[in-house]
Amino acid sequence: MDGAVREQQRVSLRVEEALGKTQDYFLRTQHPDGYWWGELESNATMEAEHVMLLAFLGSHEPERVRLIANDILRRQREDGSWGMYYGAPGDLSTSIECYFALKLAGRSPNEDAMRRAREFIIAKGGVPKARVFTKIWLALFGQWPWEGTPMMPPEMILLPPWAPFNIYRWSSWARGTIVPLTVVLAKRPVKRLPAAKGIGELLPKGKKIRYWLPCRAENALSIETLLWLGDKALHVYERLPWKPLRGLALRRIKRWLIERQEADGSWGGIQPPWVYSLIALNVLGAGLDDPAVKKGLEGFRREWSLRSEDGESMRVQACLSPVWDTCLAVLGLLDSGMPPDHPAIQRACKWMMEREIRRKGDWAVSVRDVEPSGWAFEFANETYPDIDDSSIVVMDLHAVRFGNDLEEQARRAVVGRALRWIEAMQSANGGWAAFDKDNDSPLLARLPFSDFGEVLDPPTVDVTAHILEMYGRLGIKNTKPVRRGLAYVKREQEPDGSWFGRWGVNYVYGAGAVLPALEALGEDMSQPYVRRAVDWLLDHQNPDGGWGESCASYVDPSLKGRGESTASQTAWALIGLIAAGRAHTGVARRGVEYLINTQRGDGTWDEPHFTACGFPGYGVGNRPDELRSVGDPNWQGQELGAAFMINYHLYCNYFPLWALGRYARALKEDARSGGFRPETRSNGHKPARASSNGRAPGRSSA
Repeated sequence: MDGAVREQQRVSLRVEEALGKTQDYFLRTQHPDGYWWGELESNATMEAEHVMLLAFLGSHEPERVRLIANDILRRQREDGSWGMYYGAPGDLSTSIECYFALKLAGRSPNEDAMRRAREFIIAKGGVPKARVFTKIWLALFGQWPWEGTPMMPPEMILLPPWAPFNIYRWSSWARGTIVPLTVVLAKRPVKRLPAAKGIGELLPKGKKIRYWLPCRAENALSIETLLWLGDKALHVYERLPWKPLRGLALRRIKRWLIERQEADGSWGGIQPPWVYSLIALNVLGAGLDDPAVKKGLEGFRREWSLRSEDGESMRVQACLSPVWDTCLAVLGLLDSGMPPDHPAIQRACKWMMEREIRRKGDWAVSVRDVEPSGWAFEFANETYPDIDDSSIVVMDLHAVRFGNDLEEQARRAVVGRALRWIEAMQSANGGWAAFDKDNDSPLLARLPFSDFGEVLDPPTVDVTAHILEMYGRLGIKNTKPVRRGLAYVKREQEPDGSWFGRWGVNYVYGAGAVLPALEALGEDMSQPYVRRAVDWLLDHQNPDGGWGESCASYVDPSLKGRGESTASQTAWALIGLIAAGRAHTGVARRGVEYLINTQRGDGTWDEPHFTACGFPGYGVGNRPDELRSVGDPNWQGQELGAAFMINYHLYCNYFPLWALGRYARALKEDARSGGFRPETRSNGHKPARASSNGRAPGRSSA
């Protein structure tokens, strides 16, 4: 027997064994209701802001605060800082919030951990250099003047949908945050603290402190300067004794907030709108006994809070991901050979079908003539269905088979509604965003307020690719929405062959999403643009056989596709290569062996790295035409102080299941192969290099 054939058989047997272990893991961890759900780990501001929230509201929960403070301390770095992702340089604003929360929790400033944190913060410029959101939190406790925060008038709620600064021009997550913040910024409440709990020691000594809001403009003649001057004018307006529409606006906001509180007590299913809505309601007169406030605080105390194994610390998650985890796990089980009528698959799909959203949310302001459908990311969030989640759920429901005609009829009806809704959410440029349609007004990202996260939700390649793969799996391949989506994906390809990953880190995620979509649509995978993508993946394999990419690639183009190997990113690269017909290459085999060799005995993988992205920190929601550089007032370094990175604890398990399952299937389907093909590049030369700022010359902004 040929050695290559024997090697292939050996690897195939190991793959089947690895698949069996991971399938067993998912079968034994499925919730009786049918779903899977893993931790969504982010950064310690979630815990710090929860401590500050309880202190502001006057909710006395000493044991809860003690546990959360312990978690904050456990996540402190050796240099005294706290970071935005695993292995990140320390972040100033995150460290300030953690330090302040620890003082509120009763920690002495003389402790070693507090001393080291203080030294880091002062070395970075102290509180004056913090981001806007951190200063707002400090202003709530009199630790920073309200004059040094931006002004967003509550009257914004009264603007019609066509107006430039109306609330529906913002992304869904920013909208849910900004509406309650307009109340806070207008009312300017202050919770007085004992002097011992203040953080005056974090102000630089011997320097004149400028308490006003800095201008984000690179030069005096810019839109940022005009918006900064507009903010100054709004501060003057706030000092006027008569504001004719203020009372109406505050009443409208209170009603808007109450209408959008979810069944679990949250707002929008994410932490920022939740905490600011509770603060806004408190400022408007709602005490701890108010039904909405009680419901909101109780919601945080349930599944949103995760206690450590030793019981001595507690995390407060930024969001819950059960629908996302479940639909991705189901697809992995199906791709790994589990039959579509398996009881576990059926239970999961029935659970997802029950969670189809059947009422119109905020998306209906711009998309009116379509029956509501879609799925949220979380257990409870009927206001903001997620287009990305919905596309994966549809793939699952298309594949599953139930045992009776009524269930099959219901399944087909759900898929039909979801397809019509997804098509209606397609944006003008052919792509799809996560929650909204044509949410791409760049002016909002240039406001003084917008120095953190993303305020827009424009179409992205990764979401669009998942939808195109959905269409392909359903046999919908030559329709206008598909052609427009495919054209968008092709336009967005980088000159080196990769694609930007908005919701996953980063170019490895983009390539791993696009290539299987192209295969599902029946694209000729020998085309030059596909070969460039394959070559990019080949060039970025690590010596250990895996793939990895640092979160810092969002600000440093030299780190594109570079980083310590991880299970999830290796899986994405393999998924792309397999889709491009490269399953039998030595490159793919080494990637597969990396996954097999790093698999643990229980069928899982260990992955402390953050491989998902909530916000890259560009403000505009997608990568701008030019990345900021040192000296720019909007620049963020590799600490990603304006970003929000995520470690989904199940990514490292179901994505390898996808990859190994598709690999095993590809080997079985390719009866012509007698072994692994040699590792040759597809075009024989190096791919085109990106421009110095990492952008394709002439490539339009999303």
